[in-house]
Amino acid sequence: MNMKTVLLRMTFLAVFLGWLMLWVLLPTKRYKNGWTPVIHSNLNSTYFGVQGTNLLLFTFPMMFIAALGCVYLHVQNKSENINSKSVVTSHRLVFWRRPVLVMAPLGIVTAVELAFAAMFVALLIWSLSNYLYVSFGHLHMHKEGEKVWQAKFRSVSLRLGYVGNICWAFLFFPVTRGSSILPLVGLTSESSIKYHIWLGHLSMILFASHTLGFIIYWAITHQMAQMVEWSQDWVPNVAGEIAIVFAMAMWVTSFPRVRRKMFEVFFYTHHLYALYIFFYVLHVGVDYLCMILPGIFLFLVDRFLRFLQSRERARLLSARLLPCDTVELTFSKTPGLNYNPTSMLFINVPSVSKLQWHPFTVTSNCNMEADQLSVVIKRGGSWSQKLFQQLSSSVEHLEVSVEGPYGPTPISHFLRHESLVMVSGGSGITPFISIIREIIFQSQNASLHNIPRVLLICAFKNSADLTMLDLLLPISGGTPTQISTKMQLQIEAYVTRENEQPSAEAQKLIQTIWFKPGPSDSPISPALGPNNWLWLGAIISSSFVMFLVFLGIVTRYYIYPIISEEKTKLDAIREASPRLGSANAKTSPGSWFYAADRELESLPHQSLVQATKVHFGARPDLKKILLGCEGSDVGVLVCGPRKMRHEVAKICSSGLAENLHLESISFNW
Repeated sequence: MNMKTVLLRMTFLAVFLGWLMLWVLLPTKRYKNGWTPVIHSNLNSTYFGVQGTNLLLFTFPMMFIAALGCVYLHVQNKSENINSKSVVTSHRLVFWRRPVLVMAPLGIVTAVELAFAAMFVALLIWSLSNYLYVSFGHLHMHKEGEKVWQAKFRSVSLRLGYVGNICWAFLFFPVTRGSSILPLVGLTSESSIKYHIWLGHLSMILFASHTLGFIIYWAITHQMAQMVEWSQDWVPNVAGEIAIVFAMAMWVTSFPRVRRKMFEVFFYTHHLYALYIFFYVLHVGVDYLCMILPGIFLFLVDRFLRFLQSRERARLLSARLLPCDTVELTFSKTPGLNYNPTSMLFINVPSVSKLQWHPFTVTSNCNMEADQLSVVIKRGGSWSQKLFQQLSSSVEHLEVSVEGPYGPTPISHFLRHESLVMVSGGSGITPFISIIREIIFQSQNASLHNIPRVLLICAFKNSADLTMLDLLLPISGGTPTQISTKMQLQIEAYVTRENEQPSAEAQKLIQTIWFKPGPSDSPISPALGPNNWLWLGAIISSSFVMFLVFLGIVTRYYIYPIISEEKTKLDAIREASPRLGSANAKTSPGSWFYAADRELESLPHQSLVQATKVHFGARPDLKKILLGCEGSDVGVLVCGPRKMRHEVAKICSSGLAENLHLESISFNW
């Protein structure tokens, strides 16, 4: 790691810590009464108004990290390599990457995730307690005859909304698939989607409490008319109520039981986020929007770029139909499209559904298959059922659009281990296909000697599922790719629902369908070209500047004259009646936050079949297998049913074997 890289990382860290510190100080009395007036007097302008302060303090730092992070990632991609030093560093942090909490609905939580989650919850508690401390110290009565406990109840309800907005400041970062921020901390959008889920549940609990609290307050103070009020100079309550209705629809359908049984309902209702954001902004105002803007802005930029890529039709070359109700789709791609193992590709088939996009694991390897990209789809829900029906109807051409691929930015980190144990259940073997192909490629590199040994443990329901093992070897020129003798592969396959191997006559053959190219089809290519990170940085920077120019013009020539006119009228009222002016002082909807009460050629001497041992009528004894692994550094990867994932995670975190290191792989889209 050179000095420039170190300086960039230190810069990112300093800016991010400063941004976090602002959120820590925001609810304090010193920030509100001491620093806010000074900051506003120095930064307030007719072009940005009060929101200029929030743009500078809360929006600019994260936009700076996002733009400069693109340059850092471009440089890193040009010079990335695996060295022993990185391995030593990773072992120093092995404790923090070890699972410490394995339970539903949180899933597998590592020590570092638990630590950050605890700090975030502490931030929320700190913020709420400080908001209430400041509010109770200067309690306002909003209605004549209002009791003190009623005013405090209203204040608590309002501050729950404030704390919910803190969740919104982080909510959109995990779902920005082409993010330049997530790779800076070693995350991908698919591995961090659980953070979006956590933040979503937490924010909804807070916002639901905020809404219910105000409804109760209005009821006990006989102000139910406030529910249908759209104030022109205060917080529009109706906008907040409409926003919470959309939010509740998204929240209820996002629970695992509903999402798995009725995925289409979850998919379509989650697209209500656009209306949710719109009415949310109307409710809280522009000033507070500028405080939580970075996540939303970067998500919208990413969404626009995904839309541009999805307009192109991908050239589908073939479909390999396996007897186990699984299909491998192979697309044409440009040689310049590079991706890493465990990447994901989002697919849309208009003839099946024009709106639905589904993520699938990329099983090909860009080093071994320079002009092809493959994904594996298992028949399951209604969308995949319709896709299989079309593939079975002798179709000659199939229109497909794609987004991605998305995956880990650094080169595959699993190569650092002495050996690898991969545990899969059913179609969970798909991410390991790309990993094994990458290890095959690396084993052909004469300069690399420490190629990890691979033990693949796969559990299938039926013997037909064993055909998925045929996908481990990429086919080039009609023959399987050769493997170096340095590659040590052992496969233990378990068929749980059959006690013996079926006869050869009963076994179905693999069927391959070749498609004719369409006139508008094109190979999958990088959305922004070969230098995609540099282009992304330019787009983020230019679009943010354009946003600032637009906001400045609107504020200066539309909002500012209105505020000036209202201020003149208000000054006149105050001169006529100071007491009346004090009681009826109004603020714009955007400033409510600051008022006092306001998100695999087989082996030369060992074929693939000889490397595979099949166990019929048995399940893998994962504890015995994992604890019996030899070597000082064993990387463990698991993908499959939740029960299997949790069992492996508990074994690795039990402390019975210090050589086991669970690698995080998450596919929870």
